[in-house]
Amino acid sequence: MNYTSHDEPYTRIIEHKHFEMFGQEVYDCPKTVISEEYSTEYKDGMEPYYPVNDDRNNALADQYRKLAEKEKNVIFGGRLAEYKYYDMAPVIEKVLGMGLI
Repeated sequence: MNYTSHDEPYTRIIEHKHFEMFGQEVYDCPKTVISEEYSTEYKDGMEPYYPVNDDRNNALADQYRKLAEKEKNVIFGGRLAEYKYYDMAPVIEKVLGMGLI
């Protein structure tokens, strides 16, 4: 769940059992693990979690795209493959529109 309010110190909470279980099994499981994500401003030396669209990084992304085009039976998608920030709903919609599923 994403949180955009200044009243919450975190930006996202993930309850991991939802990735491993489905339906009633989620509710029947008495234990869970929750991760909270906190945003921080990027500073030099930190690992960027989202694309930093400067000339150097865009040129590197183009090199990776050229390498990816040579791969057979592999589809690269999402934030890292397209070097763009995406919310998950548009990514899922894009994949479903590819007719692969």
